[in-house]
Amino acid sequence: HVDALGVIAIGVGGLEAETVMLGLPSMMRLPDIVGVRLAGKRQPGITATDIVLALTEFLRKERVVGAWVEFFGEGADSLTIGDRATISNMCPEYGATASMFYIDQQTIDYLKLTGREPEQVALVEQYAKETGLWATALEGAEYERVLEFDLSSVVRNM
Repeated sequence: HVDALGVIAIGVGGLEAETVMLGLPSMMRLPDIVGVRLAGKRQPGITATDIVLALTEFLRKERVVGAWVEFFGEGADSLTIGDRATISNMCPEYGATASMFYIDQQTIDYLKLTGREPEQVALVEQYAKETGLWATALEGAEYERVLEFDLSSVVRNM
């Protein structure tokens, strides 16, 4: 779920976790980083489930298996934290190792809504802005591959 808030999270297997808990080094292959530019806005009545099912079909065809996927663009701006969480949580279904959105005002609003201390919320915002992790700082990010997906093309799924 944290991927929707701009924090990358990946699962590890039992052997990897045990190795690190024993203080030994663990290795992993550097994944492909795929950017997905979300354009447009959803049509009235289209749910997060409709969007994620269409995205899953699209991303499977684009073969993002094992990649880390980052969603950005005007379409991403229009998605709620709940929408973003739905998309991020479905990454195993489209084959990615992780998928995330950037940190923006919606992230900050979510932290406030969920009862985080004002000092902690301010620290998150300041840190993201000063380290280049805030959404506007990532507008010029370069990816190994960029895919385009138009949210306005999503239709109801049954």
